[in-house]
Amino acid sequence: MIVVTSSEIAGKKIVKTLGLVRGNTIRARHLGKDIIAGLKNIVGGEIEEYTKLLAEAREQALDRMKTAAAEMGANAVIDVRFSTSYVMGMASEILAYGTAVVVH
Repeated sequence: MIVVTSSEIAGKKIVKTLGLVRGNTIRARHLGKDIIAGLKNIVGGEIEEYTKLLAEAREQALDRMKTAAAEMGANAVIDVRFSTSYVMGMASEILAYGTAVVVH
């Protein structure tokens, strides 16, 4: 599955547009990691626990989007974007979306 943020794929021709495709996940923070993050916030620097959590969430959302595209018969997704939204105090949604297409 080809996944790109552009509207075109170099060397490929879009022969069919299948429509919007998306994948999402909602992740909650872990209390123990919040304590560590709070301590790091005092001294500054990257909060690796959250970096890892969000990276895993993005990959899961991308995987779900690609699965949905394959189920539609696509072999590529163009114009891919990410969106993050606040769900509740300790949870956020990561959404990956784009346009499912068939390319040759």
